[in-house]
Amino acid sequence: MSVLENMKPEIVWKQFDEIRKIPRCSKHEEKIRNYLLDFAKTHNLESKTDDVGNVVIKKPAAAGMEKQPIVVLQSHMDMVCEKNSDVDFDFATDAIELDVNDDVLTAKGTTLGADDGIGVATSLAILEDESLKLGPIEALFTVDEETGLTGAFALGSDMLEGRVLLNLDSEDWGVITVGCAGGGNSDITLPVKRKKASAEMKWMKISISGLRGGHSGVDVHEQRANAVKLASRILWRIVNDFSIAVSTIHGGDKHNAIPREAYAIIGVSANDQSKIRDLINHLSEEIYEEFKPIDPKCTVEISEENPREQTLDDASQKTLINLLHALPHGVLKMNYDIKGLVNTSTNLAKIRIEDDAVHIQLSSRSSIMSELDDLRNRIAAMVQLAGGTVEEDEPYPGWKPNLESKVLKIAKKIYADKYGKEPVIEAIHAGLECGIIGEKFKGMDAISIGPTVKYPHSPEEQVHISTVEKFYDFVVDIMKAV
Repeated sequence: MSVLENMKPEIVWKQFDEIRKIPRCSKHEEKIRNYLLDFAKTHNLESKTDDVGNVVIKKPAAAGMEKQPIVVLQSHMDMVCEKNSDVDFDFATDAIELDVNDDVLTAKGTTLGADDGIGVATSLAILEDESLKLGPIEALFTVDEETGLTGAFALGSDMLEGRVLLNLDSEDWGVITVGCAGGGNSDITLPVKRKKASAEMKWMKISISGLRGGHSGVDVHEQRANAVKLASRILWRIVNDFSIAVSTIHGGDKHNAIPREAYAIIGVSANDQSKIRDLINHLSEEIYEEFKPIDPKCTVEISEENPREQTLDDASQKTLINLLHALPHGVLKMNYDIKGLVNTSTNLAKIRIEDDAVHIQLSSRSSIMSELDDLRNRIAAMVQLAGGTVEEDEPYPGWKPNLESKVLKIAKKIYADKYGKEPVIEAIHAGLECGIIGEKFKGMDAISIGPTVKYPHSPEEQVHISTVEKFYDFVVDIMKAV
């Protein structure tokens, strides 16, 4: 029996229960796409796809509602696939395992996929419910939102007719989002050389774990610890006091997730081994005290390792550790006009060392494109000084707020009438597809709404169950009033 049994609205949770069983990591949406197309066929609804795999399902207006404007319900198929290292789980084959604690739904050691599985389930529920008396609907399901909004970028020009867009990818009930930041990635390649490791060395692994991680946009203002930055901090202190040999540094995974785990494997002399352990333990205590209020489970562990045949040579090691320690992470500038809104930030997302090169990725965001450009230029300048190269993807645009939006006025009135208070109207420091879709389809009037989803992009991800029914009713009420 599913833990979702008897949750309200049943039609939404039924769909979410099906969706959580379907593998749908970013860039691997084949199975969820097939599910959507089969759904359309089963319910005698028109559907179409474009060259990149975005799907639109159309539902005609109910009798008497034919003159209503077409409403576009928009969500994304993919999810961020993150799990704790001690969890045995394969995102390519396994169904998400659910857990309920009072009003909170979570997954067991993995991301939940409520981002944006709840949005997808809500769209499907509205398409399925024949009792709803609504105008024409276009339900748009995009691919690959989480790795750079590439599905929205490549959305076919003939996919949509509607000009009223309800994006179902927000994560705070009672908030109507009307704007978002733009962003782009910086992929660094730093050439390195190797040397033969000394047979006299003792080997140790420095592991950072237990961090909360989270979404690199919506959670960055909390200033949670970044495991890659902590690893670089520890290594920088060690190499300034001792002669060591770095074999590898590994950390992070997704560009839009704050790294929760990282490790470094180093060789040290037998004479320095105990002193280096003492230094690491001292640094661990310092780090814990600094981050205890926001990351109370932060852990730095030392373990013995088998000998390595090769390490970075001295020059490569020095350059890498200096660069990694210098690269920015976190909030860089707050918005001058909107209190509490991050304007510009970057996420030092991951590092991998191969035979002759180190690969580092940063994901940067800003509400002002000139600031985003300057931040990426600063990153490139640091990398050039280190002798590396940077490849930058095309930045995605932000979404400029339109406080005169007709659909916004409708949504505000419905919320105020129903709950006796005004909703919060805000812009967010994260990427939403509204700006891109609005550029492609001129005249699009859009807002973004959602239930309460906390800690997306991390195994702490949770959805507050009671807000899902309110969200569903809110979407339906807006569609009736448009």
